[in-house]
Amino acid sequence: MPDPGPTATEGPIATAAEAPAAPATPAPGVTGRRALYVAVGVVLLALNLRPALVAVSPLAGTIREDSGMSAAATSLLTALPLLCFGLLAPVAPRLGRRFGMERSLLGTMVLICAGTALRLVDSVVALFAGTVVIGAGIAVANVLLPGLIKRDFPTRSGLMTGLYSMSLFGGAALAAGVTVPVQQAAGLSWQATLACWGSLAVLAIVFWLPQLRSRTRVSAAAARQAAHPVRGLWRDPLAWQVTGYMGLQSLSYYAAAAWLPTVLEDAGMSAGDAGWMLSFSSLLGIAGSFLGPVIVGRRLRAGVLAGIGALLCAAGFVGLLAAPVGGAYVWMTLLGLGQGAAISLALLFIVQRAPDARHTAQLSSMAQCFGYVLAATGPAVLGAVHDASGSWTVPIVVLLVLLVPQIVVGWGAARPRHVAGR
Repeated sequence: MPDPGPTATEGPIATAAEAPAAPATPAPGVTGRRALYVAVGVVLLALNLRPALVAVSPLAGTIREDSGMSAAATSLLTALPLLCFGLLAPVAPRLGRRFGMERSLLGTMVLICAGTALRLVDSVVALFAGTVVIGAGIAVANVLLPGLIKRDFPTRSGLMTGLYSMSLFGGAALAAGVTVPVQQAAGLSWQATLACWGSLAVLAIVFWLPQLRSRTRVSAAAARQAAHPVRGLWRDPLAWQVTGYMGLQSLSYYAAAAWLPTVLEDAGMSAGDAGWMLSFSSLLGIAGSFLGPVIVGRRLRAGVLAGIGALLCAAGFVGLLAAPVGGAYVWMTLLGLGQGAAISLALLFIVQRAPDARHTAQLSSMAQCFGYVLAATGPAVLGAVHDASGSWTVPIVVLLVLLVPQIVVGWGAARPRHVAGR
């Protein structure tokens, strides 16, 4: 089913092979009270896709001291989920077709609950096992939620993508900001503090359960088709542009998030203030991630917004080079808005460049598979460049340079066309 049709800013939608899109009757999606219920469900599901992972960072020092892990081993707690996101993304479309989106998404929340419960065990092995289980659940939900939005909100994909991406940033900001205060106020161990975030998944499960009755089981033919869901997609240039944009903006975001507090500390800022700056940037990212998809097609072309988002990030990086401490609030504001707009635009490209929910799930799988594997290498590469150069100037310049291809593939992915594949 195509997107809501041509807009004044996009023009007619065609396939990536330059042929006009075949006429199709768009599915009506959900309406009325059920639309509101599904929308709230999407927000609750999305709120669970970052806190259980982000909460590790504020507790990293405590975890290392209590468990005796090295810094390298502790860093794996944040790298492993990103690898799960990428390596398990191809499995998600098959699960969605085999069990249905509703059941599969419920299963992702069950995995998150199981992973957080494993972390209660006083064992390093259990900590890593729980992290992998959580990463697996999030990996599947990352891929399936854009397809659900495409299927159930075909005429409101911009608004729903904005709510979805805003919830991602909101969950991350919440975990970064309240994990340590909750631990200190309640006197909890780090294991119990991490497990607390499973309560959000329990809430999502309770709210999502009624959705299991809303869709019938997939047909046997559709289940068989899951082994080869979309043919020709990996040879499509537009699909690779969408994938490239997802990968480059993810690399920029995760690399910057991993090292920004250290950059500010090395420039003379206190550790507490440096950590707050990262949370502040995430809060601004909420605004950028919501506004981006909403204004695309109404006030700005998607390609223009991709350029604006990259330029905001560029201004933030340049500011960090020039006056990292004195103008920190300004630079974090620019980075938060730019990165928020970029991630929401990457998700919107997945929804809008696919002609139906089936293609959306497969394009989401392709983009996130490569995107998150690339993102997982970002922090390590940036750290290696810092060690080799002896300063943060070269690593930040590298992030600046990577914004150029991000703009190029973003402009290509913004073309009002659908990916090929059958």
